[in-house]
Amino acid sequence: MTPAARRQAAIEILDQILTGEPAEKALTAWARRSRFAGSKDRAAVRDHVFDALRCLRSYAALGGGGGAGEISDANTTGRQLILGALRAEGADIGEIFTGVGHAPAPLEEAEEIAISAAPQMQQAEALDIPDWLWPAFAASLGDAAEAAARALQQRAPVHLRVNRRKTDRDAAMRALAEEGILAETHPAADTALSVTEGARKLRNSSAYLTGLVELQDAASQAVIEALPLADGQRVLDYCAGGGGKSLAIAARAKLAVFAHDIARQRMKDLPARADRAGAAITVLAPDDVAAKAPFDLVLCDAPCSGSGSWRRAPEGKWRLTQARLDELCQTQAQILHDASQLVAPGGTLAYATCSMLDAENGDQVAAFLDRNPDWQLQRDHGWQVQDGTDGFYVAVLSHFSDG
Repeated sequence: MTPAARRQAAIEILDQILTGEPAEKALTAWARRSRFAGSKDRAAVRDHVFDALRCLRSYAALGGGGGAGEISDANTTGRQLILGALRAEGADIGEIFTGVGHAPAPLEEAEEIAISAAPQMQQAEALDIPDWLWPAFAASLGDAAEAAARALQQRAPVHLRVNRRKTDRDAAMRALAEEGILAETHPAADTALSVTEGARKLRNSSAYLTGLVELQDAASQAVIEALPLADGQRVLDYCAGGGGKSLAIAARAKLAVFAHDIARQRMKDLPARADRAGAAITVLAPDDVAAKAPFDLVLCDAPCSGSGSWRRAPEGKWRLTQARLDELCQTQAQILHDASQLVAPGGTLAYATCSMLDAENGDQVAAFLDRNPDWQLQRDHGWQVQDGTDGFYVAVLSHFSDG
């Protein structure tokens, strides 16, 4: 595919997403229809689509539209987004919008007029944050709000977790380098690596397939590093999802690790991943959790807005509404309550999100402590995207023992 044809494919996929189709589904459907597209073509088209979703509002404005406060804004088109992307890159629009072959059609006069002047964007629009969310986003991040928003406009770094059950960081970096994948240590966690070259080779690499490394953001690893894990404990990953944190926990000490998720299908790949990593993890159905309690430590990586990982899943930024955020906060409160009942006296409850919003983090923990005076906060910490990781939060709570 030519560069222009790749942009046209991105336009068509974005138009589907803008009508409500999930991004991954739209990309997969296009790939199945486009057998002629090679791996480099598919990767390039995917990059164009996700770049546009990260910068939906500012690209729409640069492309002659504007006002896109959500992904389903009827005034926004894939063509506008790709025009905006080219303007943001400083590229020659005329070289892409030629109408030759599979290239986008040439600009119409109305489009040329619409993009002839620099758009006057409000702060939230320029920073690609929904208007309704900007006050809470700014209040949560303070002076760092603009830097965080700008980081969310960029592609996320690729981080790896070194599996300490099988290797160490230096040996893992050597193994990766032998396969053309270069990485360096990341300061957020003692198991974290940042890939600097060859990221697209990872999933087929021997280092990955034999369980020496796992894909996991450095801050997500730091959350596990913050937990008071020790040999002999019984630990429950209460909202396990795909099980990345369960695997990280299992690599930290000689533990009995249990994984649970209300949507059990999310854990379907965990047994194979655990086998690859050399870890023993017991997957629990919802009806089995209470029977296995109490646990020395329960981790709740709660469902959240995902605001700390919007670089990786940018459509979530535009699909989030105030009503959905309120619903998530209610769910988080219920999860904290339910999980606290599973902790042994004197045990630990850890609460984590991949969010940077106070409503889901410190405010949620403070409300739990107000309702439950037999718990106390030992420590909490937040990570922000502008500092080189995803945005994460963790609070470690201890339970007063009757003794």
